[in-house]
Amino acid sequence: MNRAAAVLLAAMVASCKQDDDPAGARALWDKINAGEGFRSWRRAPAYPERTPSFTAHADAVEIFVSPEMSAALRGSPPKITEWPQGSIVVKEGYRGDTRKLVAVMEKRADGWFWAEYDGEGETLFSGRPKICVDCHDNRATYSDWTYAIEFPR
Repeated sequence: MNRAAAVLLAAMVASCKQDDDPAGARALWDKINAGEGFRSWRRAPAYPERTPSFTAHADAVEIFVSPEMSAALRGSPPKITEWPQGSIVVKEGYRGDTRKLVAVMEKRADGWFWAEYDGEGETLFSGRPKICVDCHDNRATYSDWTYAIEFPR
């Protein structure tokens, strides 16, 4: 990574530290790690394994979707325009073999809840941080705010 990219990434990460709902973030962390945990969920179709990433999240990512989102991906109903309430996307970000972060989006009745944790599960930000909303906004109508998962066609 060149120096300019590293500086930009550091600035983006620093601006992301907006922990608006620490209790909600902790509850979401517990939810995605309950039972067998999110690593037992279906992987996002375009990410069947750890995949190189050119985003602010990490050098490589693994992406998992909750059973609610997985059912929608199977086409029930066949055409959707938003993900069902309860849908969760979990993105693990890696640098080499080290997990550096876990980014999570959960679809709630009032919209998406974002949380990002460091590799050990400590909350970095939560709620609806401006940087997340602004970045994902261009996907609002195309894929209901998600980048890694598109609507079934």
